[in-house]
Amino acid sequence: MSTSNERLSGKVAVVTGGASGIGRASVLRFVAEGARVVVGDRDGAGLADLAAEVGDAVEVVEGDASNEEDVTALVATAVERFGRLDVAFANAGIGSAQRIVDADLAEWSKVLDVNLTGPFLLVKHAGRVMDRGGSIIVTASLNAVQAGTGMAAYCASKAGVAMLVQVAALELGPRGIRVNAVGPGFVRTALTEGAFLLPEIVDGYVENTPLGRHGTPDDIAAVTAFLASDDAAYVSGTLQLVDGGAHIMRYPDILGIVGA
Repeated sequence: MSTSNERLSGKVAVVTGGASGIGRASVLRFVAEGARVVVGDRDGAGLADLAAEVGDAVEVVEGDASNEEDVTALVATAVERFGRLDVAFANAGIGSAQRIVDADLAEWSKVLDVNLTGPFLLVKHAGRVMDRGGSIIVTASLNAVQAGTGMAAYCASKAGVAMLVQVAALELGPRGIRVNAVGPGFVRTALTEGAFLLPEIVDGYVENTPLGRHGTPDDIAAVTAFLASDDAAYVSGTLQLVDGGAHIMRYPDILGIVGA
């Protein structure tokens, strides 16, 4: 992992879903580039491991990214512990696989609560306390622009994130706050680990990625660090796809591959 000369030095960030995967990689990247980070997650053990590894540069707060009281507490912790908030990364998310005609409403609602309402809450509360130069980043997905069979809830939530970011960029831009989304393709994380038990699924993704490989959390963290930094001072309202070019091809039929 290469870093860019302490370009986040002096900045304070919050990250949701930061105990594993893309969130954890981003926390480590932010810290490596000089930031102090308040990390939220429901995984208390994962947070404890992260805090032990990183030390005083992080503060951890166990909570639910789709719960407004927990998000309020996360933002307040950053201000109380480190005196300010410069970067907010709404990364927490969950997946779903169910055909529309068979869909369970509770599962649909849970996916939208975590993947769309969660980012809305962090934008709302971080945007209230940030000063000029602040940066808000939200994890969208390749599925914000590319449909997948059985992925109605996930695709709808991530497309919603892409538009939420544009509206937030309009509203917060006059205050000098940038808002962007990052759109990962197929990345190996705890969320996708089950797919790696079936080589044909991984092959389907790789076949439909021009660069010919799946992504890593560090691939995404490199882009979130850029968006968090002043190197991206004139970037706002965008969806930055980090997918190896998969958006120019087709999404694999995962339910078809597994015979569902």
